[in-house]
Amino acid sequence: MKGSTSLVLCVAAVTAWVFTSDAKELSITTIKQDPYTMSRGSELEGYCIDLISELSKKLGFKYKLHLVKDNRYGSMDSSGNWNGMIGEIIRGEADLAVASLTLTAVREQFVDMTTPFMQTGIGFILRKDLASEESTFSLLSPFSTDTWVGILIAFLLTGLCIFLVGRISPTEWAEPDAEEHSFTLLHSFWYITGALTLQGAGPHPKALSGRLVSAIWWLFAVMLLACYFGNFNSMLHSNSKHVSIKSFEDLANQDVIDYGTVDAGSTMLFFKNSNNPVYRRIYQHMERKKSYVSNMEEGIRRAQEGNFAFIGEAVSLDLAVARYCKLIRSQEVIAMRAYSIAAPLGSPLVKNLTMAILQLSESGELTYLRDKWWASSCMGADADDTSEALQPHHLRGLFLLLGLGLAVGVLLALLELLSRARNQAKDGKKSCCSVLTAELNRRFGSGGESADQDNSDKSKA
Repeated sequence: MKGSTSLVLCVAAVTAWVFTSDAKELSITTIKQDPYTMSRGSELEGYCIDLISELSKKLGFKYKLHLVKDNRYGSMDSSGNWNGMIGEIIRGEADLAVASLTLTAVREQFVDMTTPFMQTGIGFILRKDLASEESTFSLLSPFSTDTWVGILIAFLLTGLCIFLVGRISPTEWAEPDAEEHSFTLLHSFWYITGALTLQGAGPHPKALSGRLVSAIWWLFAVMLLACYFGNFNSMLHSNSKHVSIKSFEDLANQDVIDYGTVDAGSTMLFFKNSNNPVYRRIYQHMERKKSYVSNMEEGIRRAQEGNFAFIGEAVSLDLAVARYCKLIRSQEVIAMRAYSIAAPLGSPLVKNLTMAILQLSESGELTYLRDKWWASSCMGADADDTSEALQPHHLRGLFLLLGLGLAVGVLLALLELLSRARNQAKDGKKSCCSVLTAELNRRFGSGGESADQDNSDKSKA
């Protein structure tokens, strides 16, 4: 094909296309269902679009794209007639079919197919939560790891605030030189731990600042426990029929999750003609439940909705997983097959297309296209939704309430101490700052500790 030949490319809703002679304009419909061809406004883009563009540059032909009319790859009915892209090739409505079109022995009898441009196999996709195993640490599952870290930080800050308030507030510790401090650091953490278990651990704060911090922490603990047990209960109910599915045998041995594939496609024919007892059971299940889907887009949508595993060709499923973070593909891949370009029997295009595909493969262009269109593009929000565990942003209001309460409590304790220092300064005719500094030294400095030691020695004497 040295000259410039004008051809029409029939693009399937599963992505197919053709070359007809004398086509001078791009012919595109809005129907799109194949992951290899995506719409951007009025134009099509995707792996197969780039592939045919590279082939046209190498071989020097023009082409016109149009979506296949019945949105099918191509299968033969009981009367021997073909539908889909293969049917258009046989009837002469298209010169080429370029898509994720599987090379099979039946198709090879009726059309010529080039050397494969991509290798694949059969796998299945389903929601990540359906493919996961039960965790040994399921008691921690109601909250995410980030949430548990936030709770630990909140616990440490609250214990520290209780300790500070107990030291600063004159109501809690009136005479550092004569009285023993009741709220040590260890007791402060023990006190808030008792609140987490809805039990009291005295002595309780006497000052307004200490009571405010305690009340805020109790409110935080009660609401936190309510969120924990509520989410834990819902997860127990959702997992009451939980099964872990990682292989086709797991899929065949359970009846909780439904599964299916594209009706009358090459994947369905594989299970129908297989002698493997596991694959036969899968086919019998799909026949009994009539769980087939009309196209890949419907299968991906049902898999996202949950309680459904969509069986298809692994390379197409990988693209769906790259787009939708809720989905995961099975590690097991069976029945290795390949994608090829179809042309009418005896077409002179096949030899040249085969040579061009081999050149693109050897130059690394096919690998580049694969990396370009299979890169993960799922949204962060979608990724967050894959887990049922409560995330920190779900409890944002609760953490803000606790932080505000702790800040106000410490501020009130400082105001209490400041008020006392002011009164003492007025009585002793000293500056307020010097009295406040001396008071803080008594409560936090070595003076308070030596006084405590002197009191202890006196008590022993």
